[in-house]
Amino acid sequence: MKKNILFRIGSLVTIGASLLAVSCTDLEESVLDENLGSSEADPASALASAYSRLGSNLFTGTGGLFALQEISSDVAILPTRGSDWGDAGRWRGIAEFTWGPDNSIVSGNFNDLTNGITRAYTAIETIGKSDISVKEQYLAESKGLLYFYIAQMFDLYGQAPYKDINDMTAPMQVLLAEKHIDQLIVDVEGLLPQLPDLGSQQTHAGRFTKQAAYGLLAELYMNRAVYKDRYNASSSFNFTEVAMDGSGSNMDKVIFYASKLIDDGRFQLESNYFHNFAIDNSSSQELIFAVVQHVSDIKGSSNDLAYNTMERNQRVTAKNRGTNASAIRPEFFSSWENNFDDPRFQRKYQYEDGTWFKNDGTDVSVPASSIAPGTSQPWFHFNRGIQFGQQHGPVLLSSGVFDMTADGRIKVHPLVMEKSTTTPMNFTPEMNFDDPTQAIFKQDQINGGARCFKFEFDASNGDNGSSAVDIPIYRLGGIYMLRAEAYFRKGDSGLALQDINMVRTSRTHDSFSGSVAGKAISGLDKEVLFKELGYEMYWESKRRPQMVRFGKFDLPLARSAKPQSDPFRRVFPIPQTILDIDTHFNQNFGY
Repeated sequence: MKKNILFRIGSLVTIGASLLAVSCTDLEESVLDENLGSSEADPASALASAYSRLGSNLFTGTGGLFALQEISSDVAILPTRGSDWGDAGRWRGIAEFTWGPDNSIVSGNFNDLTNGITRAYTAIETIGKSDISVKEQYLAESKGLLYFYIAQMFDLYGQAPYKDINDMTAPMQVLLAEKHIDQLIVDVEGLLPQLPDLGSQQTHAGRFTKQAAYGLLAELYMNRAVYKDRYNASSSFNFTEVAMDGSGSNMDKVIFYASKLIDDGRFQLESNYFHNFAIDNSSSQELIFAVVQHVSDIKGSSNDLAYNTMERNQRVTAKNRGTNASAIRPEFFSSWENNFDDPRFQRKYQYEDGTWFKNDGTDVSVPASSIAPGTSQPWFHFNRGIQFGQQHGPVLLSSGVFDMTADGRIKVHPLVMEKSTTTPMNFTPEMNFDDPTQAIFKQDQINGGARCFKFEFDASNGDNGSSAVDIPIYRLGGIYMLRAEAYFRKGDSGLALQDINMVRTSRTHDSFSGSVAGKAISGLDKEVLFKELGYEMYWESKRRPQMVRFGKFDLPLARSAKPQSDPFRRVFPIPQTILDIDTHFNQNFGY
């Protein structure tokens, strides 16, 4: 499917100068109040630019939406590690809930999302002035991206810039999630007849199709009650409120749109859960809407969701290493108690000659026959999933090559931390910060935290920053979980349990562990459902909204430096840099 990508780097560089001049670091009134695009811009290039914003940090970087959706949750944390990752406190600010309007992660994502909105408007205007044969399809995709970017802003900031798509000369206004969520849903639903089906009209999972819209609508209806009553102190959201068209409730609509995807024969649950996040995941049958990455197609593709969590001495080739940053919070690690045998927790890697990398101290060597894409470098494959305890892998010699056996295999050693070489690379699930209120490790404590190897570190072209792993935005496993939650909130725990067990038993272990299917569970309550959502969707930038819906977001995470917080932190502040230059926005309550 990737070979059919319409939007390649060659067309991206031809986009009109007026669009590229829009900075990602400032939002002035002129961004949406003046003509956004050049009438001479190429329609395909304008649409390509609107898509490329998805993969320019937003969904691919640790500092993108991942930071706001996962590091603020019970799943992930990025502590200060000795002399690294202090960064003026911006990472700790998210993890410790001390962020303010001046936090650069908060402002960076705001600017990236508003830039995505700007690019979508430019595409709408440029395509609207054209006479290309695919004009209606391109317009529908552009509008779909516009609504998608607005939805992300509603979720994170409660506000989004907007102007009438039928009158680009109209003044900008700011939409408020609590007032305009219904109109956004109506707009997305109204767009459905114009959108192509996935796989038709040269579309693939990287394009905004009917199926992507179904995923967005299921998510919007699930969160509709939260947006309308964001600061509800008891988290008693009216999930079963009647839908706007009077046909059923919010949860009925979630079930309706989720079922359209679940019952669509083009999607199937992958037995190997980690195939959804692997270098060859373009063949995954679960991907509904994704950031399509390919180093030969999209400059700046990102490996950060894998690279950021790996330790610096964990090397997939002699030229590639991790960076020892993000980790699993101990609270989330502990939630797997009695479920450590779940196929979604860990998976071992088997080389072509049958050698297993077990990472248990019994490994001696692995073959060097696996070559990293675009290189001549032997490719070492770490196991996948949540990793803890003593880690093993190749060692880099002073000559810049892996330590090898006499017969040309890669030796496997117990590893130590690169910046504290007397500290074994023993990833400890418990963090034990010296000051429990601050996520700070001394240099000899930087092994703290289990790590998440969910996304494959593929080392494409020998570059830490490039990847061919597509980043799922909507995939079938997540849609099943949305439907299960909707069933549960309607009071039908039987159907909810059926969906949960469909996902559980569809996943299988690697053959070293017997290839057996995951185990079904016998009962479901609110706490079990909350855990199950985490098991399926961890590290995919979905956790914060789950926690808000379940009344968990305000609670303390005492083992990882997160205090009890106030309801106003369920939404992030408008950056001060925006308020200083744009009178359309008002600061969110509490900031």
